[in-house]
Amino acid sequence: MSPSLDKAATVLRAFTVQKPEWGSRPLAAHLGWPRSTAQFYLSGLAGAGFLRHIPGGRYRLSWQLADFGALLTDALPWFSRARSALADLAQATRGLGFLCVLEEDRVVCIHRALGDPEAHHTAVQTDVTLPANATAAGKILYAYSGAPLPTFERFTPSTITTPDEWAGELERVRADAYAHSIEEWIPGHCAVGLPLFWEGEVVAAFGVQLPSSRYLARERRVLARTRQATRPWALPG
Repeated sequence: MSPSLDKAATVLRAFTVQKPEWGSRPLAAHLGWPRSTAQFYLSGLAGAGFLRHIPGGRYRLSWQLADFGALLTDALPWFSRARSALADLAQATRGLGFLCVLEEDRVVCIHRALGDPEAHHTAVQTDVTLPANATAAGKILYAYSGAPLPTFERFTPSTITTPDEWAGELERVRADAYAHSIEEWIPGHCAVGLPLFWEGEVVAAFGVQLPSSRYLARERRVLARTRQATRPWALPG
């Protein structure tokens, strides 16, 4: 990637749910850049339609990016049906359904479905990029790809933090064709995930997250429901 494109991508990645808007001065401080450089890229990205200028000299992501996202998912032949199945699973389990893909070595959540509208806010993650070593989705996607070792950041005492643990976990995932995360990323929450196969390859990780108390009390039932939901995308044989 050229230095200019790399800087533009860095600016776009600075916009998050926690920090949805930036001005040139705080962005420059955040990135360690001169203010003029931050302003140059903010203005340029706004001119290209990726950002929109709001009062106070600040910027937000443009709605045009939502159009790009819709075009991307609509182009996936399996997405529409998987999204519907995820909504059904989330409602049946009163959990948070997730659909994730692997972009190079990043686990990206492309869709979520909340089955419990009264769920506490800690149960509703809004992260787009998830930690591979601590999530069921990450384990699934890495187990069926040639991605390099992930960053072994520790989130809870149960998080996998060594290459040997990771290799053993991925071997188990491939043998069982599912993955779980038992309070490895979010304290008090567990998840189970299965691979979605399309034309013989894993295209996504599909699963659901629940509070630990509910998940551990009916783990087999949740796994069975998730397997039933992913049956149309199971590997033949």
